[in-house]
Amino acid sequence: MERSQSIQNLTQGLAKFHAMVGRISKDAKNPFFKSNYASLPHILQEIAEPMEKAGLVISQFPNGDGLTTMLIHADSGEFISATYTLQIVRNNDPQAQASAISYARRYAISSVMNLQISDDDAEAAMRPVRQAPSPSKVPPTEQQFAGIVQYLNGTPEQQKTAKEALKKYTLTKDQTETLDGLL
Repeated sequence: MERSQSIQNLTQGLAKFHAMVGRISKDAKNPFFKSNYASLPHILQEIAEPMEKAGLVISQFPNGDGLTTMLIHADSGEFISATYTLQIVRNNDPQAQASAISYARRYAISSVMNLQISDDDAEAAMRPVRQAPSPSKVPPTEQQFAGIVQYLNGTPEQQKTAKEALKKYTLTKDQTETLDGLL
């Protein structure tokens, strides 16, 4: 992983992003494994507005035998980047190469942005099991909850954003107790 000397503004942007983004739903089906997953276009659509409001940009590009993903804070230029080595089954097959790049892009974005996506497509590839339907609301991750708390202590506009974000989650007992004094 590489990063700019400072990532203070980038971290603040990520906190703002996590206060706005919710769980990413699964919109695509894998007929081979009889499972669902969140497609790359769907993920990009779901995160576009929260990223723009948080001043964040993602850039991805093939780099030799890998895929480099950069998360950039637009105003400051601060960044983090990492390269994922592509696992291409048939090297002389352009379709296999494109598929490996798309797969890596989806997982790199999900990882760098710490998105809440349970991808039973990959799980099914490891072992076929039946999965119970996902609950419609889940607790926010620690990073998302920290962003919400930060916004509840912020400007009236940030407080409104945080209250809207809270509607997307079911809070744990500890999270509820933390918010008792803020709401």
